[in-house]
This record gives sequence, structure tokens and C-alpha cells, in this order.
Amino acid sequence: MHHTSIALVDDHVLLRQGLASFIRSFPQYEIVLEADNGADFIGKAPANPPDIVLLDVNMPRMNGYETATWIREHLPQTRVLVLSMVEHDAAIIRMLRLGARGYLLKDSNPNILLHALDAVRDHGFFINELVSNRMIHYLNEAGNSNGHSHQATMAINLSERELRFLQLACTEKTYKEIADEMYVSPRTIDSYRDGLFEKLQIKSRVGLVLYAIKNGIVSV
Repeated sequence: MHHTSIALVDDHVLLRQGLASFIRSFPQYEIVLEADNGADFIGKAPANPPDIVLLDVNMPRMNGYETATWIREHLPQTRVLVLSMVEHDAAIIRMLRLGARGYLLKDSNPNILLHALDAVRDHGFFINELVSNRMIHYLNEAGNSNGHSHQATMAINLSERELRFLQLACTEKTYKEIADEMYVSPRTIDSYRDGLFEKLQIKSRVGLVLYAIKNGIVSV
């Protein structure tokens, strides 16, 4: 029987050990590495790369974004499944743009984790309420874009302020922090957001981020 090898990269030692113990209870999975952060993971990376890396986002020394970037460049066959407390839309989108195959919250039921591992192993992606089929489709389309999409954006006539807001909406900043950076009130930010929702026929911040990726307003 082939075992799927798992690496756990998380700076919360008790949680990581509990996860390792849970995963080891299933004969189809094998824990091959535990690391406190990305730098620790790179230093310990085995000669045979793990099939799946369970990766946290917020870690000291080398965070999840940097680690996912390194994995994408150096271990292209390894699939990343994010397990984090961070629930911001922009963080989820950013990790998916860096190649993550799914995104799971740390307070999820353990059986959901097993389901997620099975899905990443068998189908390549774990789709849940945080990661939709549509999101994966948009990200894949954006990755395959050959540069024509920028014209579509210009045709919609976004103002400079709307474009700036859209770029900032693709970061981890809250709407309040975006207001501070743009030197406007939170109410003005709400009007930018609602105006874009109406203009672009979009209903959520994730939708705005996907639109920005697809149309080359931010890079993948």
C-alpha cells in the first residue's frame, strides 16, 4: 500500500503534535517531517519531497507566503494545503495564487482535515466554503491569460481611485486600513466598494480580488 507523505509546517508545537498524532492514526498517511516555519522546513526537507505540506500562514522567520513561494519553485510536485487561523479573503486568495490546493481553518473538525487531505491527494484541490470551484477556475484562467484582459478593464472605465482601492483590496489590509492609506473616510471606502460591486456585478471582496487578478490589475 502506497503511503501519502505529509510534512507539517506550523510554529504551534502542541497543535502540530496533535495533528501529527491524528494523521498517523490513518494507515494511508505518513508524517515525514515537522517544522516550526519555512526556514526550518527548508533545512529539514528530505531527499524525497513530501506529497502534501500542511502549511500555516503566520509564522516567525519565514511565513506561509514565503514558504509556498519556495515550494512552488523548488518542489513543484508537492501540494500545499493551508491550515490557518487567518480567515481574511485576501489571505486565502494570496495563498491560492501561490499554488495552495486548499485552505482550511484550524478550528475545523478533524474529520474535515482528513477529507481535505483525501481531496488534495485524489483530486488535486480541496473545495470548501472558503475555496470555491469558481475561484479555482478564475485563478487558472488568470494564470493562462495572454494579456488581452487589460483592455476589458479599461472598457469598464474604472477611475484612478477605484483602481487604487481595488489594488489595496487584494492585500491583507482591512477596509479601515485601506481608508487610512488612501486618506479617506471608511464611509468613502464603502462607497468605492459598493460602486465597484454594482459596476462589475460582483457581490464580495473575494469577487473583487478575482476580478483584479483576471484583469491584470494585480499580478498572479
